[in-house]
Amino acid sequence: MENTTNPQVEIVTEFGTIVLEIAQDVAPITAANFLNYVDSGAYNNTSFYRTVLMDNQPDNDVKIEVIQGGLGMTAVTGPLRNQPIPLERTEKTGLKHVDGTLSMARLAADSATSEFFICINDQPELNYGGKRYADGQGFAAFGHVVSGQDVVRKIQVSAHEKQELTPNIAILKVQRVG
Repeated sequence: MENTTNPQVEIVTEFGTIVLEIAQDVAPITAANFLNYVDSGAYNNTSFYRTVLMDNQPDNDVKIEVIQGGLGMTAVTGPLRNQPIPLERTEKTGLKHVDGTLSMARLAADSATSEFFICINDQPELNYGGKRYADGQGFAAFGHVVSGQDVVRKIQVSAHEKQELTPNIAILKVQRVG
């Protein structure tokens, strides 16, 4: 069920549009961070650059399925970049990594900046207590796909080499729509 007080954002890609509801009511820090990038135009003309499928993560005992986009994990772009935010754990927000969940990528707890991912199928190992990372802290879920999960799935199965989409899938524009 959608919360009409939460903002919606559309990601316009070369494959179609994904509309997201941003859960600022339960994940305010993560939502504000993402919306700052959206409102500044930082995500315009970027890309989805990573696809994680069951068969392309041989070094991981815990398999997940996501697509990832943003400014790039090593990019340094603009005034908002490199300002990590505190991890809003799923045990506190009540959000879970289910099919269509929007979440922040991270390398360590409290390290998320601009990179985001969208889940394909349910991914409980990304929740607090999950085993994807040894620290068990999980990832900060902060929204979900309202429409366009078909676009997410099309991106996921696009041409790739290991986990890198080849070519990357263009994100043309990201903007608030409600």
